Amino acid sequence: MLKFLKNIFTSSASDKKDLSDYDELNLFCGILVEAASIDGTIDKEEVNKIKSSLVEIFDEKDEKIQKIMEECLKEANQPNSIHFYTSKINKSFDDAKKINLLEVLWEIVLADGKIHDFESNLIRRLAGLLYISDVNCGNAKKNALKKIKEQ
Repeated sequence: MLKFLKNIFTSSASDKKDLSDYDELNLFCGILVEAASIDGTIDKEEVNKIKSSLVEIFDEKDEKIQKIMEECLKEANQPNSIHFYTSKINKSFDDAKKINLLEVLWEIVLADGKIHDFESNLIRRLAGLLYISDVNCGNAKKNALKKIKEQ
């Protein structure tokens, strides 16, 4: 799934609407950090999962990922951060990217082995804000669970 997602994010420039690679990486990282922090804490497992996902998807060096992670962690849980990220994602990502984003979000949420009410609520809210159906959101969760069990 990460290879598929990486291919989507590294598609030709004509497929991209307005975002540079850096902007896509920032958006992706920001929304993942929001998902990880919604339960009040960001576990080391969640941070490591976010970093490894970003490194694999965007094929970037750890230093660049670390810098962007630090920026996103500072801005986590700001009042309008969810709407900021989802509005930009809706303008720039197609449905396949958004569904794959939900799969990675589920992997982050499930990284600590628990699903908190705040986390599942966030995923449902994000799915709605990203115009992803409940069926596709449920399938994204199933795919994430399957992938975690295979690891």
